Amino acid sequence: MITDNNKALTQWAMDFALKNGAQSAKLVLYNNSSSSFELRNAKMDRLQQSTENGLSISLYVDGRYGSFSTNRLDKKELETLILNGIESTRYLAPDEARVLPDPSRYYKGGLPDLKLFDKRLYDINPDTKVDLARAAAEEVLGKDERIISVDSSYGDGESSSYRLISNGFEGESSSTWFSLSASVSVKGEGEARPSDAWYDTALFYHQLKTGGIGARALQRVLRKLGQKKVASGNYTMVVDTLVAGNLFSPMLGAIYGSALQQRNSFLLDKLDTKVASDLFTLRDEPHVVGANGSRYFDSEGVATAPRAVFDRGVLKTYYIDTYNARKMDVEPTISSPSRLVLTPGTKDLDGLVADVQRGILVTGFNGGNSNSSTGDFSYGIEGFLIEDGKLTQPVNEMNVTGNMLTLWQSLVAVGNDPQPIRSWQIPSLVFEGVSFSGL
Repeated sequence: MITDNNKALTQWAMDFALKNGAQSAKLVLYNNSSSSFELRNAKMDRLQQSTENGLSISLYVDGRYGSFSTNRLDKKELETLILNGIESTRYLAPDEARVLPDPSRYYKGGLPDLKLFDKRLYDINPDTKVDLARAAAEEVLGKDERIISVDSSYGDGESSSYRLISNGFEGESSSTWFSLSASVSVKGEGEARPSDAWYDTALFYHQLKTGGIGARALQRVLRKLGQKKVASGNYTMVVDTLVAGNLFSPMLGAIYGSALQQRNSFLLDKLDTKVASDLFTLRDEPHVVGANGSRYFDSEGVATAPRAVFDRGVLKTYYIDTYNARKMDVEPTISSPSRLVLTPGTKDLDGLVADVQRGILVTGFNGGNSNSSTGDFSYGIEGFLIEDGKLTQPVNEMNVTGNMLTLWQSLVAVGNDPQPIRSWQIPSLVFEGVSFSGL
């Protein structure tokens, strides 16, 4: 947590910077801590605990901008850092686009607590954490003679920050997280050693699912046995919600101000243009209480608000911060997304698969890339052949290729199964006529 003493120190540092040559400043005080208990075959393998405290200082000096940071939180060290930072910034080239946001855009406070912090974080006995990781492993050990190893782990932590901006913003945020995972490796055919994993995460300890983690990991890896390539061709592609974000990420990256300003986006000049299927309706919902990704302000202190990102395939929002807005001579929106929600359909993954006559269920992406300028992509995949609505042959060592705009225009079904804990609520997806290369 951020202490009152460190808040007072941050306020003093702001005053010191403004009195010694900075016309404006932004300070971010941060505290991150985490712990993890990692077991190999139900025996303790590694314990990690870390705490990071620091202060980042952005200085605006005579039309120039410099950024500095330190983990030495005392006045003497900060005096030296700030004075040297101001002097160093004066040697940089002027940049008229480096300005603070208009104060009218800042979050002013007054809204209910988003409830993202679990105070129980400090009370959980380490033995309990180890026991949870061991129980996940014991769900697997001895269950199949082909098992080579079982890795399990429990982790938790917090992230807190306090922001102070010289033209009128002060804000604090904090959140916690808890996780439990298991990974299983088994002996396959020949030299093959397939592995797979399962996990659960939660913002609050009591929400963490502690049973079935290891069993699910074992189930997932056993179904990989016998993986091979299938014939190249165009298939209906079903994408598991666990990996759907891999295909969504290039679409999101293409609407950031940094990509647009550098003209490195395949969605440049596409605002209010239909670029995807009617089924692609995506909203940013930043004020959902108790939900990962929720927040009242972004990294600039600018107030968040619900907004349409894509509406029935029409692009409605760019994420443009103050700097890139000035560079592009456009109005800023918000620096980054908060909690993204793709409007779900009515069927789970099994229901989506049942509707496919000939297709491939993608359960993992193994390397590859997407060209940010053109949208062309190529990814290695693994998953399952779908025949007459049923999963048959496990597949791997295949590639899926295409173009992001063409792909999202071919979206024909959306599932109802987004992962609740994720800030991206992207369900399983179905795309028609996607090119796969294999045999």
